[in-house]
Amino acid sequence: MDDASQSSATTPMAARENIPLINRPRRRWYLFSCWRKWFSPRELRARTVHLGRATTEKFPPNEIRNQKYNVITFLPLVLFEQFRFFLNLYFLLMALSQFIPDIRIGYPYTYWGPLSFVLMVTIGREAVDDLRRHQRDHEVNSQKYKRLTVNETPGYEMVPSSKLKVGDIIIVEKNERVPADLVLLRTSDKSGSVFVRTDQLDGETDWKLRLAVPLTQKLNKDADLFNIDASVYIEKPQNDIHSFIGTFSMHDGGDETGLNVENTLWANTVVAAGTATGIVIYTGCETRSVMNNSQPRSKVGLLDVEINGLTKVLFCAVLGLSLVMMMLKGFSGPWYRYMFRFVLLFSYIIPISLRVNLDMGKAFYSWQMQNDPEIQGTVVRSTTIPEELGRISYVLTDKTGTLTQNEMVFKKIHLGIVSHDNDTFHHIGQIMQNLAPTILSQSAPGGSGGAGGTSGTTDQPQQPIVITTKPMYSGNRMRHPEGWREWEAVKALALCHNVTPITDEDDNKSVSTSSTYTSSAGGSTSPTKSVINIESSSTEHQYQASSPDEIALVKWTAEVGLTLIARDINSMTLQMKTRKSKGESQDGMLQFQILQLFPFTSESKRMGIIVRDSGSGEITFYLKGADVVMTSIVQYNDWLSEESGNMAREGLRTLVVAKKVLTEEQYNDFETRISAARLSVTDRVAKVAAVIESLEREMELLCLTGVEDRLQDGVRPTLELLRNAGVRVWMLTGDKLETACCIAKSSQLIGRNQGLHVLRSVSTRTEAHAELNNFRRKQGHALVISGESLEVCLQYYRPEFLELATASPAVVCCRCSPTQKAQVVQLIQHHTGKRTCAVGDGGNDVSMIQQADAGVGIEGREGRQASLAGDFSIPQFSHIAKLLLVHGRRSYKRSAALSQFVIHRGLIITTLQAVFSAVFYLSSVALYQGFLMVGYSTLYTMFPVFSLVLDQDITSTTAVTYPELYKDLSKGRSLSYKTFFIWVLISIYQGGVIMYGALILFEDEFIHIVAISFSALIVTELIMVALTVRTWHR
Repeated sequence: MDDASQSSATTPMAARENIPLINRPRRRWYLFSCWRKWFSPRELRARTVHLGRATTEKFPPNEIRNQKYNVITFLPLVLFEQFRFFLNLYFLLMALSQFIPDIRIGYPYTYWGPLSFVLMVTIGREAVDDLRRHQRDHEVNSQKYKRLTVNETPGYEMVPSSKLKVGDIIIVEKNERVPADLVLLRTSDKSGSVFVRTDQLDGETDWKLRLAVPLTQKLNKDADLFNIDASVYIEKPQNDIHSFIGTFSMHDGGDETGLNVENTLWANTVVAAGTATGIVIYTGCETRSVMNNSQPRSKVGLLDVEINGLTKVLFCAVLGLSLVMMMLKGFSGPWYRYMFRFVLLFSYIIPISLRVNLDMGKAFYSWQMQNDPEIQGTVVRSTTIPEELGRISYVLTDKTGTLTQNEMVFKKIHLGIVSHDNDTFHHIGQIMQNLAPTILSQSAPGGSGGAGGTSGTTDQPQQPIVITTKPMYSGNRMRHPEGWREWEAVKALALCHNVTPITDEDDNKSVSTSSTYTSSAGGSTSPTKSVINIESSSTEHQYQASSPDEIALVKWTAEVGLTLIARDINSMTLQMKTRKSKGESQDGMLQFQILQLFPFTSESKRMGIIVRDSGSGEITFYLKGADVVMTSIVQYNDWLSEESGNMAREGLRTLVVAKKVLTEEQYNDFETRISAARLSVTDRVAKVAAVIESLEREMELLCLTGVEDRLQDGVRPTLELLRNAGVRVWMLTGDKLETACCIAKSSQLIGRNQGLHVLRSVSTRTEAHAELNNFRRKQGHALVISGESLEVCLQYYRPEFLELATASPAVVCCRCSPTQKAQVVQLIQHHTGKRTCAVGDGGNDVSMIQQADAGVGIEGREGRQASLAGDFSIPQFSHIAKLLLVHGRRSYKRSAALSQFVIHRGLIITTLQAVFSAVFYLSSVALYQGFLMVGYSTLYTMFPVFSLVLDQDITSTTAVTYPELYKDLSKGRSLSYKTFFIWVLISIYQGGVIMYGALILFEDEFIHIVAISFSALIVTELIMVALTVRTWHR
């Protein structure tokens, strides 16, 4: 009882004693939580979005922002950036010291005037640059989109992209940029498919297939989306553009559908065909494209860093000189006051006008670049680093749209005994026309051959013209009629592809994707890999295909007389042209039934198709692929390896085409085996591949084709100029390895006498070690490496890999993500300490451009995002040569000369002051008062000294003709400690001669010593400017 009462009595007391102990932590915890809430980065988390309902949760605004500052942070950040430089911080302290009467020397405006002028010029320049960025961002953010509404009469309202929020349902038309990350709900195509261009995101120009959610695609119209009770669960934002996890739930029906990346439209992709309706799931900084980009940083030029180092040396010289004066004067009385006055007197040894002159010079260099008639369209978006262009050691460039136009041109075809190119393609056309009557005469009975063959559709039951091949190809190969090689090669190219022709009425809807699902049954894990369509137009037809290469092949077959005019899931129709007689066309239709389709994959490096001739019933298996895999598949020959090597050396993308005629029994057996493999529960992909490989034996080689990815104008001479200038060029691309190698050869990124070493795919430490050792033995070879292998090498052997790669004459990195591109730039900067320049034209290049010391954006087909993010913007890659060799050289040379001369100008007047103080009993009295000091660095010498920014050591023609002159610039010899100390000695000598000469020669007019020495000083400076200018000696 007593224990119970005692415990009950002590409990309130304990509680009261603990009250203060509880409240204090709560207060501190409250402040800490507020700090975290306001200033900590926002936590990324999953979300559920309901269709047709406004979200109550806060999400980032959907704005593109390349600005460095806002209204609040502008002044603090700009001042911080300025006073981070020792030069400005030193003069700020000197100016503040003038508020102390005991150590004031002269008038305060002699210190505050120059400092304020420097700050005003800098603030104004930064304000103009950031205002331009704001205007460019506003232009993109103001693009209008259709947002579905319930109450509006048209059913939608036009809103700018910056006003879009999570949960909004918007409509994206053909060729419109997707403004935010969406889940695709409906498309204009009944199948629920739409094609998008992702070149701004991943650098790949192939179109990607995207599929709408089936539960919403079957609705009658877009307005019905507001009548259903549904929600979308979305994973938390991340930067992986190739994966997505989500769930679409219908609450009234209880249906659920899993969502993956094929149900999404990422921001900055472009709808290529049809119309897409989607719900916004991520906005602003949470979108995939922004999360793959780095934040813009304030770039500081190497010249500014070097000058900052020199000012520290000068500051030490000021302290040393002041200390010497005090030692001579003696440390008696208020010596620290005299010491500080000497520091103030000699402070002109560190010239505040240096920043003004450099900033004005940079503005002039930028103006010259933008107004150069030979590189019209160049825009300088960052006026702080033009000198960086004169010290570049590594240029890192994108491939697609930067080096190439992404326009494939069919260049050459080799048939084994004869080769045809642009000059002889018309011979193939003549052979096709000569064979046409024979082929059409052997068509199946009842066919509508001749002029009557006008139908190209496959829906009608009419029997088309077909070719009875057995009479033409009976017997051995030597008895084949003339032209059989050309005919078989052209027919194979016209049939073995995944191309779909479209007409104008199809322009507003997506193409049929039935063949996608047919091919996916063959083991493809994703329909995106089966049909990735590209649109190309000619005078008669438009095509969509799995790659630009296939477009070029099909267009070429149309030029020589065999045109693809129709295709669906089961059949393909070709139109064969013959000679026209009496104004009537004798064209005929040839129809083939598609039995199997095997899509191209990066693993197999080939694609195949099995077709049945609808007339003769003959079944043929066509296969085309890379020569490295096709060599072992085709029958023995003695020309394929040599000719494919010749085409590769010309920079052509080669494809080997072969065929195999199958009997009905062979095909039935194959169909049985592949159907069983497709139904297998385990190892389905491997079993399907094994069945297909059983058919790929002893195939008849038909031809070898060469397709050129057309380069940008002037790419080859530009790369050669850069190579001769000592600049190493790296190509970073998201494209396939084979494509990257072809472009590296055709663009002559790799020299004629240089080999090409392809680093095999590695996944372990042992494999990486072996491959790096193999590459080490191949001196002078260019390196080709994939993004996956790059990650492994950097993980285990970073220093060794970087040492080998940076010593290589050229490096090609394929399958690089945007983050990897920026990482490569950063690794080169840290490992070598050299200056880098990144060149790109797509949104996937923005991170690389912002990370490089000088970022150059190209405004091209892939949009303006890279151009807006770059420090410099050019219309084409070839302009980079003059930008570096001419303007970069002049900017660096001029700024180096200007900097050293301005330092000399401060050193010489400080020498005069030191001599004057030493002669006149070590007094801390200023030699030149007031406006003489201000006028010395502005009115009297500024314009003559500033004329150094107009100086030219060589002409632009000489700089381009002899690019080897650029090599010395990267060594930084124009502004170094050696040249600095030479100018220090010159300044001390001239200052001593002027002061002592004035004292000795004008001893009788000692009262005029200030005027005499100042006049001699000005004349000396003007003569030195004239001697420094090199324009006279060109």
